[in-house]
Amino acid sequence: MVLYLNNSLNNISTQVTEFLMICFPGMQDTQHWLSVVLAPLLILALGANFVLLLAIWQEASLHEPMYYLLVVLSILDVILCLTVIPKVLLIFWFNMKPISFSGCFLQMFIMNTFLPMESSTFLVMAYDRYVAICHPLRYPSIINEQFVIYSVIFIVFRNFLATLPTPVLAARLNYCASNVVENCICANISVAKLSCGDIRLNKLYQFVSVWCLLGSDLILILLSYCFILRAVLHLQAGSAATKALSTCGSHLILILFFYTLLLVFIFTNKAEKKVPLEVPILLNVLHHLIPPALNPIVYGVRTQEIKQGIIKLFKDHY
Repeated sequence: MVLYLNNSLNNISTQVTEFLMICFPGMQDTQHWLSVVLAPLLILALGANFVLLLAIWQEASLHEPMYYLLVVLSILDVILCLTVIPKVLLIFWFNMKPISFSGCFLQMFIMNTFLPMESSTFLVMAYDRYVAICHPLRYPSIINEQFVIYSVIFIVFRNFLATLPTPVLAARLNYCASNVVENCICANISVAKLSCGDIRLNKLYQFVSVWCLLGSDLILILLSYCFILRAVLHLQAGSAATKALSTCGSHLILILFFYTLLLVFIFTNKAEKKVPLEVPILLNVLHHLIPPALNPIVYGVRTQEIKQGIIKLFKDHY
């Protein structure tokens, strides 16, 4: 990926050799105070995910497909966190605004690829809950380790192939003027609009790819939960219905938060003149930090098996 971007860049006659990330244009003197919130959230996100991964790894009772999917989600969360937040903190603390061409487009690639991967993981987890509640007798034969392997292959290749053109199209543009990015991260449009070329194709491809990937995932997730709700309403025993819903509670909470924050960011970004520029920038940063911090905590609190695994992990080591 990096070699491909480097080759693309070498073929372009450009006067710009690096980008300067200024984060919040209207808050240059005060933006460093945001690190008071971002730094603890980063530590919380990394710590909670590593604890979750260790608990699943060491506890044999958690070696099941449902928890393997949580491992995938947790790894994606950690990668997204480390791709975005450390650079933001370096800008705030040490004024380290420069980022190389290759580094910028690599960051763009990871963000544009791993965020839809997380969405696809939520989709697979929704299917897992659908089979568990609507077809419980067939669950062991459908949701097994082979299913997890095929799901990971689907998640990786589907999103890799669909999002790869985004940074490639941006890297092929001619950057001959300003190199100041009014953002904390190398977002596609924030970088592409600095070029001297036509970026209509960049905007169109990002729009289509985002709505096709995330939109289709969201529709299928909602459809799965409609089937789940219908199955639960047909259960005769109230305790069985409550147990069935509780198994989906954690997943549904995180899905709603993930897509709500994402949709708010998209719509505020589209509003442009009606919303201060700093708002979508902040929402974009938080979307790479809050879900990774919440995911392991919500699952750890609401899922009894994970909670017991975490307690056992601490008892064994302390």
